[in-house]
Amino acid sequence: MTHFSLSPLLPWPWIALIGCVGLALAAVVVWTGRRGGWFRLVAVLALVGALLEPQMIIEEREPLDDVVAVVVDRSASQELDQRKSQTDAVRAEIEKHLKNLPRLDVRVTDITTHDTDGTALFAGLTRLLADVPPERVAGTILITDGQVHDIPEGGKAGAQSLGFKAPLHALVTGHTQEHDRRIVLIDSPRFGIVGKDLAVRFRMEQTGGDKRPVKAVARRNGVVVAEGRIRADEDITLPITITHAGTNVFEIEIEAASDELTALNNRAVVTVEGIRDTLKVLLVSGQPHIGERVWRNMLKADPGVDLVHFTILRPPEKQDGTPINEMALIAFPTRELFETRISQFDLIIFDRYAHQSILPIAYLNNIVRYVREGGALLVAAGPEFRGRQGLASGPLAAILPAEPTGAVTETPFKPAISPLGQRHPVTRALAESEGTWGEWLRLINATAHKGMVPMTGPDGQPLMVLSRENKGRIALLLSDHAWLWARNVNGGGPYLDLLRPVVHWLMKQPDLEEEALRAKAQNGRIIIERQTLADEVKPVTVIDPAGRRETVTLEAASPGLWRKSHPVEQLGLYQLKDGDLTAFASVGPANPKEFSDVVSTTALLEPIATETGGAVRRVSQREAGTVTVPRILREGRQGHYTGSDFIALKDNHGATIRGITVLPLLSGWHGLMALVLAMVLAWWAESGFRIPRKPLS
Repeated sequence: MTHFSLSPLLPWPWIALIGCVGLALAAVVVWTGRRGGWFRLVAVLALVGALLEPQMIIEEREPLDDVVAVVVDRSASQELDQRKSQTDAVRAEIEKHLKNLPRLDVRVTDITTHDTDGTALFAGLTRLLADVPPERVAGTILITDGQVHDIPEGGKAGAQSLGFKAPLHALVTGHTQEHDRRIVLIDSPRFGIVGKDLAVRFRMEQTGGDKRPVKAVARRNGVVVAEGRIRADEDITLPITITHAGTNVFEIEIEAASDELTALNNRAVVTVEGIRDTLKVLLVSGQPHIGERVWRNMLKADPGVDLVHFTILRPPEKQDGTPINEMALIAFPTRELFETRISQFDLIIFDRYAHQSILPIAYLNNIVRYVREGGALLVAAGPEFRGRQGLASGPLAAILPAEPTGAVTETPFKPAISPLGQRHPVTRALAESEGTWGEWLRLINATAHKGMVPMTGPDGQPLMVLSRENKGRIALLLSDHAWLWARNVNGGGPYLDLLRPVVHWLMKQPDLEEEALRAKAQNGRIIIERQTLADEVKPVTVIDPAGRRETVTLEAASPGLWRKSHPVEQLGLYQLKDGDLTAFASVGPANPKEFSDVVSTTALLEPIATETGGAVRRVSQREAGTVTVPRILREGRQGHYTGSDFIALKDNHGATIRGITVLPLLSGWHGLMALVLAMVLAWWAESGFRIPRKPLS
């Protein structure tokens, strides 16, 4: 390639000044008709040309290949219907066409879905062309179903954000008569108060097919809580109740049609984290003693606990004339607490309480009913528990899990974790430090006739008994010496690690259930945990988002806990079952964007393709593996790279320079000879084109 350039010897203003002055003088000479004017003009031009120093540059160029990017959508929605075979066939045809075009570097990438962003083809395109200068890009061809979730927005601005000026074409798989139903969440809460109702708003959207009402089912943790029929595009408000602290999983599922693309988006999942409101605890101490401060301090230290504490300072049989207003700020509100407001308490604790005519039999019956209807009762027993005035001899005997024998062990002993307690979630963590505990000095001997005994005293006698009673729970601690650990007597012990889990178990905290199945997603795997008091566990059934079942055998991790890390590939909600136990694990989002709409479309990509001069063409046919793709040309009309039966790629005519030859035109001897010749001609013209002769003497 040859072109000319200038390399001025003086600044442009000086050259312009010299040229203007010289041309003006030459013009005056020509205008006045004097001889040699035109030659003076030639001399001025030769001088200006020499000062500009023109050069002829000869470049040796090697053509560069343009780059075309082929981005293949391999997301989950491309596995539906016949799209996978169509995609493979389109890719093969495109690569064959591009192979026959000259000076093209064809780059191909497959894009899969591994995150929450859905199908991200343009992010993959950016990575593919990251090392390519914009002027070398010939164009882009996307092979997709049209459901792309990272399309640049903004018309011309969106096209400019691509970073190159070349056509973008899209070849869309799928067909025009697709049918699909899907659940769309409009408003779903993330947190809720235990026992309170929340509202979930959703609707069913439908593409194609019969839009008759369809059956819808709502489940909480796998249990059906509501069902009915809904219509397409109708907003539905579903009230849900948070039953326990921790994760509450609600599913909304609609009936699947026989001919729809997929049933994966017929189900939506709402995960609500249950949060307890203020925990209301009633603590009744039957007498002042050194241990009651342990209960009070533990409960008051938790800001989430609303504690009502009464200590009976003087039983009715001990009347000494002291006025009631000097014994207590208020009278003991027995009727208000044990009849009117008893259902408002989450937990009732009796600490060394005995029948003292304070609570009539009717109120004790209220406590029995309170427990059976879902309340929680904790009894910390002292010597009074064994007598006729003890709680075990009244109405509470019907629900207490142990019966006192009448004896009391008054010798020092170290509490021990029973074989069952080593597997029980309340006491399992204590087993590691069991040998370092201090001694207790008293145990109320009792026979446990129901429930579980996770801790024992001397000779294997029950120290702690946990029991269920209908919907409620009971914990019985057969010693009043837990305070010895709190006061660090004989080395103390983990009294908080003992008492807090007991309270949390009474409050039905999910991670302290004896029989529990849990699962969580982590780095493309599901961590499955099975908590049990049994010696063996059965394999767990894993149901993937597509409904396929797989059996997983767990491995023992610690006493009472079995675990397995199970690899998964598909995004979505996995359901795990072991008998009546159900757990859920969400790999990626519970409602993947990839399946929010799976109907193939050309509408989403058309604006940006049109702005770049490209086209969006549907290539699908019903026969598997049979496709029709347009012809591909090397270059179309500038700014418009498509026609009725073809798509075109831009030819940038790029090249790399291998060598340069520079030839000066008016510098050095060439310029000097031209200038001298012009001046001689001007002088000759002024002399009348005659050579003066010397006169003869």
